[in-house]
Amino acid sequence: MHGAWAVAAALPRKVRVAIELSSKFEVVSDLFGRSGSPELLPVSRVVEEMAREFSEKPNVRVTISSDVPGGAGLGSSAATMVAVASAFSELNSLGLTVQELIDCAMVGERSIHGNPSGIDPAICAHGGVILFRTDTAPKKVSFGGTRSLIISYSGLKRSTRGQIGHVSKMKDKYPGMFERLATGMSELSLRASEMLRVGDMRELGTLLTVNHAALMSLGVSTNTLDQIVDLLLSMGSYGAKLTGAGGGGSVLAVAPEGKEKSIVSGLSARGFETFRVKIPVQGVRSWLER
Repeated sequence: MHGAWAVAAALPRKVRVAIELSSKFEVVSDLFGRSGSPELLPVSRVVEEMAREFSEKPNVRVTISSDVPGGAGLGSSAATMVAVASAFSELNSLGLTVQELIDCAMVGERSIHGNPSGIDPAICAHGGVILFRTDTAPKKVSFGGTRSLIISYSGLKRSTRGQIGHVSKMKDKYPGMFERLATGMSELSLRASEMLRVGDMRELGTLLTVNHAALMSLGVSTNTLDQIVDLLLSMGSYGAKLTGAGGGGSVLAVAPEGKEKSIVSGLSARGFETFRVKIPVQGVRSWLER
């Protein structure tokens, strides 16, 4: 949210990108077909901008496969852009830093979302769990062992660009209220990161639900997302909230270990793709195949 701290975690769903030299530029995706598809234009822009910036040839074949559903509020586009930037850097031995990879990925992200915060490329590149605020270096949230999360996809694709525009209008219309809300959301995120660090999942769940209520007040939730949150709570979750920009996408929840399996089964039986993940997981990595 504008100017507020937010918590982001890398999930063990992967986007794989292979780049090889070619006689022409071409993109092939298991989700969107070949070059020329509107969904693949941001990939072209990342490669073309990197080729221009680092004086490399853009004649490459890019092959993309993904386990992350698009429009699900799980950072699919950011994961793709970061992976493309990292693979192009590896192919050409550019040795880019994590921040440079993020900057390259943002070229594609802006072409999709307009004026995104940058949180998705940041977590995809860094991995683990981070505290993020626009124009501030991300802060790593470290803890021993793992933490378990539940993700439930609403089945409704959402437009981040549209949601950003909606929130911006709210900010312009109610600046005082928005500033107070952003301050509260920032405090929530800082507290949530601490609960995640120490492993107090019950308190973390409470904070997630409070956060969801605040996002509802901004009008970025939907009836379906609210329904999923209610179902998760009724099935025994400690708490839940929508992910990403809202307007569709997914819901994140935490629950007692002994109830996670039944909760995942219950949401799946109601037609919502639901799965459990363990965090932290590493961020982007690239290598050359000989």
